[in-house]
Amino acid sequence: MIWLQFAILLAAILIGARMKGIGLGVMGMVALAIYLFVFRMRPGEPPIDVMLIILAVVSTAATMQAAGGMDYLVRVAEKILRSKPSMITLMGPLVTFFFTIFAGTAHITYSLLPIIAEVATQKRIRPERPLSISVVAAHLGITASPISAATAAMITILAGQVELMQILRVCIPACLVGILAGVAVVWKKGKDLEKDPVFLEKMKDPEFARELDVTTASDAKPLKPGAKTSVIIFGAAVLLIVLVGSFPGMVPRFEPGAASFAVNANGSIKMAAVIELVMLSAAALMLIFTKTATAEVAKASLFTAGAQAVVSIFGVVWMSSTFMLANTAAIEGALGDMVRAAPWTFAIALFVLSMLLFSQAATTKALMPLGVLLGIAPNNLVAMFPATNGDFVLPGYPTLLAAINFDRTGSTYIGKYLVNHSFMVPGLVAVSGAVAAGFLFAHLFW
Repeated sequence: MIWLQFAILLAAILIGARMKGIGLGVMGMVALAIYLFVFRMRPGEPPIDVMLIILAVVSTAATMQAAGGMDYLVRVAEKILRSKPSMITLMGPLVTFFFTIFAGTAHITYSLLPIIAEVATQKRIRPERPLSISVVAAHLGITASPISAATAAMITILAGQVELMQILRVCIPACLVGILAGVAVVWKKGKDLEKDPVFLEKMKDPEFARELDVTTASDAKPLKPGAKTSVIIFGAAVLLIVLVGSFPGMVPRFEPGAASFAVNANGSIKMAAVIELVMLSAAALMLIFTKTATAEVAKASLFTAGAQAVVSIFGVVWMSSTFMLANTAAIEGALGDMVRAAPWTFAIALFVLSMLLFSQAATTKALMPLGVLLGIAPNNLVAMFPATNGDFVLPGYPTLLAAINFDRTGSTYIGKYLVNHSFMVPGLVAVSGAVAAGFLFAHLFW
């Protein structure tokens, strides 16, 4: 029976992934309905905390975007990227990584990818090199960000065992090691543009050759008056969250009792509640001090992307948690001995599931509780956290497609066999390198 139920889960994920957008969420609900009404399975817990964190963080980031803050950040990034054009293969991924850490979402990279492609092309560096590892680096930034939904899910699952700073202390340097390993493998990947027959053929077109070296500056349009103010407020909110995660004594502590939505059983305020409170308060301050209309926030692209993420995570994680709850004994019996003997093998399961879910937060919420149940040490679970970045394997994630479209030379591609694409090698190297480094740092810093 478990295999039939698992087949339904996989079918829902695969069909939902092909539908894109909210497809994962609605197909997850279809599978959940089958579990409930056909198999009479007890429903698991929906990921309310993760959904609310996504709403809070995305709403605040969208407010910053509506106030012009994202435009300001893009200009800062552009100055950094254009300052050392010959080092774009290194600078590109580092910029996308740290910008994602700051914003808590990889969607910020849509504005950076065309700059990376343009700088590389004008320097006659094969754009595939910086673009491929920059996309992977942005995804890794999610598992190193203090305000991402994935990190908040980890804190919630490991409540009382792991604090925010412990995750950041391991994952930030580990992901950096993985990114540098990815940079190394793409540094000379593919033919140089001057020797690439596809590029040379395109250069025979005078119009293409002329447009190739035209610089498109992002500072043509003046910034909104509140752009810098919104970035300062957002940055202060991120800093406050890190401080609260590092020094829990900064927030009130209440009498121990039954756990509630915002308070743990020991009387401490849950980190998820802190993130939601601080982020939405920051959004309110932005609206007040930058005089941004709330209607503009709802129209922001980040807000739309966040709404889709909430629906997707709602359906697919609720479906997955129901499957896990009903089959806990069978899964523990099949995987328990292997995972206890070699904890790193659990990273493979995280990676494979993230390939299908296209979400670090959904993967974390769906599978990390199983790691706790199997008795994997908290430090090892944190070390394996970067393994949730398998969303590059199947080239359907928006950032991958955007990178391909921004490369006018055609060097960034999806191969004939779907998985032989530009992002596969740097992605596998970067994620595996990050996990390996994660185990090292977890045992050094724990």
